[in-house]
Amino acid sequence: MSITGRSVRKTLYTLSINDYAPDITEMTFPLMKRWAHKIGAEFQIITERKFPHLPIPMEKLQIHELGRNNDWSIFLDADTLIHPDMFDPTNHLRPDTVAHYANDMAGHRWRYDKYFRRDGRHIGSCNWCAIAPKDCHDLWHPLDLTYEEAVANIFPVQVERVSGCLETDHLLDDYTLSRNIAKFGLKFKTIVSIIEELKSGSGWLWHLYNIPHETKVRMIYELLTTPPSVRPGQPSGWGLMDRDDVTLKELWNREYEMLGEREMKRFSLDTLEKQE
Repeated sequence: MSITGRSVRKTLYTLSINDYAPDITEMTFPLMKRWAHKIGAEFQIITERKFPHLPIPMEKLQIHELGRNNDWSIFLDADTLIHPDMFDPTNHLRPDTVAHYANDMAGHRWRYDKYFRRDGRHIGSCNWCAIAPKDCHDLWHPLDLTYEEAVANIFPVQVERVSGCLETDHLLDDYTLSRNIAKFGLKFKTIVSIIEELKSGSGWLWHLYNIPHETKVRMIYELLTTPPSVRPGQPSGWGLMDRDDVTLKELWNREYEMLGEREMKRFSLDTLEKQE
């Protein structure tokens, strides 16, 4: 409840067009639903196309219409894991501020226009996790450029170009929200900074975007089925599911067949952490 006695209306959105990756969403969606219930939010899966001329990730911009009556709108990509113990970030944000889990430096990927130059904060959106209050709903404002104009302003960084997992227009949603933050002068904060302020630990969300599908499925399964560990240097997971060794072996085999032995080493977790 708010101080006025009116219930705070929150909705957690995610996106699943054409039954996206059921081997992933069968693990991620139940945790999203559980967390939404904890923070008093509705859970809504966007399943229909409204912008068929744009890449599927741009369908999250439907929130601009769907969430107009929300006090807070929250979005998580369908392949995001959120721990059920994660706190409610809206309790730590002002009603004039939007948030992502983290952000990049805009100039690494985007060619600037007048809005980026005028804004001067150089915020690059990592919008797999995005939060906006009612008065900052323009975070999800539809793009006012043509597809061709927008894509011409996007330059994937080297690790994205060589991965083979990402086309330039895959970053169109990140570009759009980055530009909206600059265009509308939206105040911005990261969940990472909130966690640091609260000294509340880490590992409450998990998301990797620039890896093969098979690798992602296996890594999610391992994280959910590996028990937490307090010993330094020991593998530690969330321990939210029982592990089935046959299932894990099948996931490894599927990944191995797709990538081959050389690619397995390239996309190991240690390599990804070094790249970051």
